[in-house]
Amino acid sequence: EVQLVESGGGLVQPGGSLRLSCAASGFIFSTYGMTWVRQAPGKGLEWVSSISVRGGTTRYADAVQGRFTISRDNEKNTLYLQLDSLKPEDTAMYYCAKVKAPYKMVTTTQRDDYDGWGQGTQVTVSS
Repeated sequence: EVQLVESGGGLVQPGGSLRLSCAASGFIFSTYGMTWVRQAPGKGLEWVSSISVRGGTTRYADAVQGRFTISRDNEKNTLYLQLDSLKPEDTAMYYCAKVKAPYKMVTTTQRDDYDGWGQGTQVTVSS
């Protein structure tokens, strides 16, 4: 059974930083692309960033390009998202997701593209 557990969220002032983690189990982590998505209050899912199976290819939404960094440690079965220069509009629940097809990177929020989701970790950016 796929299990994804996010952590690292919290309350931070504008301009601050956080590092989110997503601990994965129940599948061969090193053979699946991974994605971070977020959902702000009252809004739909927004794709944030994706990473290839070995971490050599990454993609970012325009809204976070240059401020967020996705990475993974296949030895530790963990996905990360470094959030820097945070803005109030980054306030959202952040979810990690496992791509359904092996060796594929997906940059969407289509639920059919994924077969594992975490419970989310809340990021609140406020002064």
